[in-house]
This record gives sequence, structure tokens and C-alpha cells, in this order.
Amino acid sequence: MATCPPYPTRPGDPTGGDPLRHAHWWQRKSVRYGALISLLALSGLVILALVRQQTGTEGFLVGLGLAVLPVPLLMAAFRWLDRVAPGPWRNLLFCFAWGACAAALIAIIANSFATKWIATATADPTSADTLGATVIAPIVEESAKAAAILLVFLFRRRDFTGIVDGVVIAGVTATGFAFTENILYLGTAFGTDQLNGGRGIASVTAATFFVRVVMSPFAHPLFTVLTGIGFGVSALSAERQHIRRVLVPLTGLLLAMGMHATWNGSSTFGEYGFFAVYAMFMVPAFGLLTWLVIWTRQRELKTVREELPAYAVAGWLAPTEPYVLGSMRARRVARDYARRQFGGRPAARAVAQYEAYATSLAFLRHRGRLGKANADFVVRERELLQELWRRRDVARPALDHAARITAPPVPVVAPPWPVYGVYGYPAQPAQTVQPFQTVQPFQAAPPVHYPTTPYPAYNPYRT
Repeated sequence: MATCPPYPTRPGDPTGGDPLRHAHWWQRKSVRYGALISLLALSGLVILALVRQQTGTEGFLVGLGLAVLPVPLLMAAFRWLDRVAPGPWRNLLFCFAWGACAAALIAIIANSFATKWIATATADPTSADTLGATVIAPIVEESAKAAAILLVFLFRRRDFTGIVDGVVIAGVTATGFAFTENILYLGTAFGTDQLNGGRGIASVTAATFFVRVVMSPFAHPLFTVLTGIGFGVSALSAERQHIRRVLVPLTGLLLAMGMHATWNGSSTFGEYGFFAVYAMFMVPAFGLLTWLVIWTRQRELKTVREELPAYAVAGWLAPTEPYVLGSMRARRVARDYARRQFGGRPAARAVAQYEAYATSLAFLRHRGRLGKANADFVVRERELLQELWRRRDVARPALDHAARITAPPVPVVAPPWPVYGVYGYPAQPAQTVQPFQTVQPFQAAPPVHYPTTPYPAYNPYRT
């Protein structure tokens, strides 16, 4: 835990750090962001042209309209998982764009080239298609999607703190990839129906929509999540565990490729091979991974409740805050109260940021207590404390209100003898509740007086 209130100086400040005065032009943030956006935009235009060439304009529009349907559901599910310590939206937008544009483009080009090469070498197009779907496609597609996870892991390390972050980043990347792939498959199916006269529920488009959008919208995210879990375990490992930090993500990538290959090869297992793999393999795997992610999410809330009391004792947080920040319901109550009482959405956003920074602080302290903190532990801790201190005027009253609303009352049995007032003392008039006062760092928080009532129910949040 931090031992002194001063905050760290940043590069370029007069009190510390050598400023990066002569940075090369390619080291500027604007140049790097511009290059990344240009790369993704160019990939998007190329993949758009390729898909439209294969499906036609009408097929492309039909495929686009049908493929977009599961995207809000998937994004909402992964965002819900990330509510304990929500990552920046820019990371999710990058992952979705990478999956939909860059990864899809790599997959289309590489899969087509490999399948044509195998067909030419073996003179057997049917076997080449089967081999391409069951071997080449899983390797190429999962590697292309894993590249986005690796980039976030390397360049947004502070936003990648554990298994849930790996699951969310991998799932959003795979959602973008599946979106583009569904446009291609559904548009091609619509073109086939146009040629064959298929209509209604018996059409190829309806069958493709049922299999890819209704039955298996989580297929691609399920594969790539295994890679994300590997990177999440690596993020939880100590910096000195070099072998583990490399082997675990590679193991997750290999498992993703294996599950993807099993899924793609299910059609070769007989007439009911697809349904057998779906019922006996995919559904249990999806249930197991869902349980793992939700269990990990609950452990994160427990970590918040266990690690933040140390900062409350030091005076950085109010005594009730660790318990409020460890409850998703109490967090929501605090944001709603801030929106009503302190200026609308900006106040609610400030409370949400306070909750996110406090959660990151709890995770950081947990890693430090286990001896897995990075070299910038002290600097990062002070940065997070500074962000909390800047938002305390709005966040503390809101969190205190949430503590009063969500704290479960504990009944107290009255003594069998008559008493006057509380605990035998004369009853006193109710005292006015004082709001949280400014607390200097690492000093004891001033007492908060609550209304005096006979035989008050014990409330663990009211200290």
C-alpha cells in the first residue's frame, strides 16, 4: 500500500523524469493511431469488395441485414461480463474492427490460397475442401484472431489484468470475425436460392441462418475465448515466470484450433455428426466456460471487498466503500443516486469511473500481496489513488447512499428488562446526518453521526 500522499511525476514535469524532447515522428501517438485506423479501414474496404464480389450486391445486403442480428446480443453479453472492471471502449472497438476486417481478410486470402494449392497438388478438389475446412481454416482463423488479443496484451497491458479481460477481448474479436463470415455465408446462400428458386423455410438462406445465427452464435467466440483465457492466466502470472507466460497462451491457442477443427469437421462424421458434436461437445463446453467466467467474476468482487479495506484504514476511502464497491447492485444504486442528485450523466460517469479505478486498485494490491506485481506497482498505485481523490466529492456521498440502501438489516433482540433510551441511557434527540467530509490521505476518517433510535438494527455499513 502507498506510504505517502505525494503523487508520481510524469515525464516532462519539472520535478521528475527526462522529457521525450526529440521523439521520432513514428513514435508519436497520433501517427500510430492514424496508421492503425488506416490499416483497419483499408482491410475493411478490401474485405467488403471481396464479399460483395462473391455474393453480389443483393446477396451482400441480405447477408448484412441477417448477420448483424446477433451482434448486439453478443456485445451486450461480453460487456456484462466486464462490468466489474470495465475496459476502455477503444479496446473493444479495435478488437471488433480487427476481427471483422483484418482477421477476416487474412482468413479469406490464406484459406483460398491453401485450398487451391492442395487441390492442385492432389488433383482432388473435394478432399482439398475438406482438408481446408478442418485443418487450414482453424489454424489460420484462430491465429488471425489471436493477433488482436496479443496486441492488446502487449500495448494495453494495464487494461489486461486477468481471465475476464481475456475472455471479453477474445469474444469481441471473434464476434467481429463471425459477423463478416456470416455476411459471406448468408449472402452466398441467398444467391443460391435465387438460382434454384428456393423460398421460405425450406430455402438455403433459412437453413444457414438457423445453423449459424440461431443455433451457434457463440461458436467463434467460444473457440477464441480459449486463447483469451490463456492470455488472462499469463496476465496473472509473475513477470519472472517467463516460460509460463508464453506456454499458457500457446496452449489456449492450440485448444481453440482443436475445438474449431472439431466443429468444422462435424459434417464429415455422418448424417447426424453435426448434431452429435453440437450436443455432446459444444453445449457442455459452452456451459463449462460460462460457469468459469461467472465464477471468476464473483471472485473479482470478493477481491475488491478483501483488498480495499486497507485503503479505508489509511484514509483514502470511506469505511463503507469496500463493501459497496464489491456489490454490483450497490454500484448501480450509487450511479443512479449521483445522476439524480449531482448533475445528471456527468456525475454518474464520475461515479462509474471511481468504481472502475477502485477495482483496478484492488486488483493491483492483490497482485502485489501475492508477489506478482510489475515494476511500476508504486507508480500505478499512486496514479489510481489520485484518480479516486479527484472524484471523491461526488462519489463518496453516492456510495454512502448506496450503503444505506443495500445494507441488509440485522434484527436485534430487545433485553427482557425495561430500559429508557438506548442501552439504558436517556433517549437523545435525533442527530443530523453529516455528509462525508474531506479526508486527508493516510489520516483517520472523521466519525459520521447517524440518527439515534431505540434498539437500532446492526448495520455493518454504518461504522
